[in-house]
Amino acid sequence: MGKTKRIWLLALTAVVSLSMVTACSGTNNAKKNTGTTEPTSAATTEAEPKQDKVTFKIFNGVAGSKDGNTNETTIGKLLEEQTGVNFKLEFVVGDLNTKIGTMIAANDYPDVLIPDAAIEEVLNAGAFIPLDELIEQYGPNIKRVYGKSLNQMRSKDGKIYFLPIAAQVNDFIPEPEAGAGFWVQRRVLEEAGYPKITTLDQYIELIKNYREKHKDENLTGLVSLTHDWRFFATSNPPMHLMGYPNDGNVTVDTGTWEAKTYAGSEATKKWLKVLNDLNANGLFDKASFVDNYDQYIAKLTSHKVLGFFDYRWQVDNALNVLKDAARKDPELDGYKYFPLPVTFEEGTPDAYLDPPGGLVTNRGIGITVSAKDPVRIIQFFDNMLTEENQTLMSWGIKGETYEVNEEGRYHRTQEQIDKIDEAFRESFGFKYFSWNWPMYNTTSTLANGNAKNVASQPEVFQMTLTDKDKAILDKYGVQTYSQLFAEPVPRPYFPAWGFAKEQNSPEQLWEASKDELTKKFFPKLVLTTPDKFETVWEDYMKEFGKLDTAGYEKWTTEQVKAKVELANE
Repeated sequence: MGKTKRIWLLALTAVVSLSMVTACSGTNNAKKNTGTTEPTSAATTEAEPKQDKVTFKIFNGVAGSKDGNTNETTIGKLLEEQTGVNFKLEFVVGDLNTKIGTMIAANDYPDVLIPDAAIEEVLNAGAFIPLDELIEQYGPNIKRVYGKSLNQMRSKDGKIYFLPIAAQVNDFIPEPEAGAGFWVQRRVLEEAGYPKITTLDQYIELIKNYREKHKDENLTGLVSLTHDWRFFATSNPPMHLMGYPNDGNVTVDTGTWEAKTYAGSEATKKWLKVLNDLNANGLFDKASFVDNYDQYIAKLTSHKVLGFFDYRWQVDNALNVLKDAARKDPELDGYKYFPLPVTFEEGTPDAYLDPPGGLVTNRGIGITVSAKDPVRIIQFFDNMLTEENQTLMSWGIKGETYEVNEEGRYHRTQEQIDKIDEAFRESFGFKYFSWNWPMYNTTSTLANGNAKNVASQPEVFQMTLTDKDKAILDKYGVQTYSQLFAEPVPRPYFPAWGFAKEQNSPEQLWEASKDELTKKFFPKLVLTTPDKFETVWEDYMKEFGKLDTAGYEKWTTEQVKAKVELANE
């Protein structure tokens, strides 16, 4: 899979599921708290009787932030004033499945859980309570935001067990930042005279030439991320190199809506052979197959790595660190990374920008059977989804982090832009509240027409660019990074990796077996000597051929066509 915070932003961001979960925890608390007023906006909440303050525990299965309390941030404090609710946040360290497995074995959970890739295990264990009655009683904004998608969020038993991360609201606005791509240090492009790079061969040649000229700098040509569930950063590139968006394990033909896997394709073989050749020439970081996520991020900020493939949401921490450093010292600008729309063949339209699509239904946030007060939690979620609070979480506070002109357009002053660095994002709360909560998608607009995502507001984006940013974009004849990439083709089903799969279903077992095979063979294929590559590939294909790939493709195609049909009703 791939998030795309950006996921994953972009990703990037889920419901599936699968097992019967008892409702006693939720309904009992609901009965005890039926007199509690429901916050529908910041304004109405202020007028209602204050409730006692309470702190709930929340575990986030996505690494990248430090543990802490939401009320230790400006945004979190304001939300606590509105609702009386604070969250003590814990982020995953180490192996996600081990952490979730420990919770399940002990039947002891935090109040709220964001299990990310381990969501199937959580659902199968009956760890989430049904949310249907809570949403009906206390979720007017939840119903407004998720709207007709509520039925897509239901599990096999007809109940809703968690809220998907982010829903498209109002008009779709593409983000100006690239959501994914093959990244290269800017100094590499500068030294090469800012060439147009559109193929993998050109990209590799660019990196080879630079490293050859800088032998004494101990540079790494390419690194790749393989840690835990993030292995997709190494296995997904063939899909993009063929000109398809991130659909996870398949590519989908928009003419026929047929889904085909590519893990055993010539495209994957070609990609791995490129890595094999890079490794043989000392240009690939062998530690890519043993480094954890934090070590990977540290390498990207070390100034020593020339290039990599990944999704922006997954490397945002590294990109922001490099950006902040260059802002303070423009001489460091060359160490920032620039995204490139690379495909196998010249003339193949790229598809790195996520297209407008459906709702991701296999990732989300849920209330657990251990929750002390599900009503207060669902009220907090609902309150987050007001226009006022979606504005707060993205734009901040008027007069402090943004302004409004006479036409009602939101913007930021240069002073405000300059002060919102990574440290400010943490203290103010922009970092805590940028993802993994119920929220409008970053491609959404507010009711007043302003972009929900600050960077998507054209007048703001241009102001966030340094002179060097503008100069390099001008070299490529564009004003935003996303303009380097092909315009996305609408895919009503998108993304296929977000389709709900039942626990122990044939399609889930296929994915588990395929993941096991790729994690076993890909390191061998990349690190073996070039003369043995074909032999290892043949061994891999023998094992891959034992999987029911045809059945998986048939099931996925059915899901694609069903989603498209729903969208066309």
